[in-house]
Amino acid sequence: MTQKSEVGRIGENIAAAYLIKNGYKIIERNHLQKWGELDIVAKDPNGTLVFVEVKTMRQLPNSFAALDPEDNLTAAKLKKLQRTAQLFAGFNEDLVNQKLGWRIDLVAIYLSGVK
Repeated sequence: MTQKSEVGRIGENIAAAYLIKNGYKIIERNHLQKWGELDIVAKDPNGTLVFVEVKTMRQLPNSFAALDPEDNLTAAKLKKLQRTAQLFAGFNEDLVNQKLGWRIDLVAIYLSGVK
């Protein structure tokens, strides 16, 4: 059985590859601070700083999950994510385009065939 952290790592790798394929420039992955973690920090093709939260779930054959991956982003987790993103942007003002600002995106991934 795949451990939860490995499922998350696989999902983050898939998300990063998808973002790169779609013109994003990855600045940092798994940015960890005492107040929280940012899965992926990137710039979109227009130059906007984007904090990408990745939520990944295994999808077992012939199963219908009661939850979707994005359901794991609770209000409390979102508040912590917003604070972490705001602090990162404040400490890295050179990465923030003043006209475009920054945003948080969510990538939800189902993994099939992973036990």
